[in-house]
Amino acid sequence: MALDPDLRAALATLAATPHLLVALDFDGTLAPLVERAEDARALPASGTALRALAALPGTTTALVSGRALDSLRVVAEPPEDTMMIGSHGAETWTGPDGAPLALRPEQAGLLARAVDVVERTIAAHPGTRIEFKPAGVVLHTRTASDDVADSAVTAARAGLEDLADLSITDGKRVLEISVIKADKGQGLALLRETTGATAVLFAGDDVTDEHALRTLLPDDVGIRVGPGETAARFTVASPEDFSEVLSELVSLRTQVHPAQ
Repeated sequence: MALDPDLRAALATLAATPHLLVALDFDGTLAPLVERAEDARALPASGTALRALAALPGTTTALVSGRALDSLRVVAEPPEDTMMIGSHGAETWTGPDGAPLALRPEQAGLLARAVDVVERTIAAHPGTRIEFKPAGVVLHTRTASDDVADSAVTAARAGLEDLADLSITDGKRVLEISVIKADKGQGLALLRETTGATAVLFAGDDVTDEHALRTLLPDDVGIRVGPGETAARFTVASPEDFSEVLSELVSLRTQVHPAQ
């Protein structure tokens, strides 16, 4: 891919910032989308670039994902100091001193009822799957036919109608249900505040990433990976193309802040 000259110029400006936060979605951004979530892995070039950025002075790396943190750690194998936002903002890891997520009793009860709805949905819709998260549950429909997937989402939403205080979000062949109202924009804001970043690169591929993209400031760079309406200034076609963006950022940032 020939890098868009405007994107390269924006990366060059970004690379000169005193404290850079590189915050990235995982699935569909660093890793190609796959049928089984547990099989996802970052593209080698993207993984190499992320490790290189994490090693540079004045540079913080972070993953901002819909995955639960435990799942994210397994598939992403992030550099040791990489911060993480999981479950679309409901889970955070900004260092070893952070407290783990703990649900209130009423939240735990609500989650159990939501899990029951999704379990009944997948039992009636072949090819759908369930994923459990500390603060939520996910209906996966990527391995189901289109008509079954549509029926499953409709059935799940109908079953959840009587449960108040849930956050329900559509993604790419997933229905995310959480008992904590949080999004990636809130997660990115926490990372910016925690790190004191003077500029941010954020990239993502899904509608849930738009929450973060809409929070970006004029000195930041937002990138949408793949098609879709977006608030991002720039788009690239695929995770493979985004690997080239990260590699270019490594080169530009190393010139300004060489590894020690």
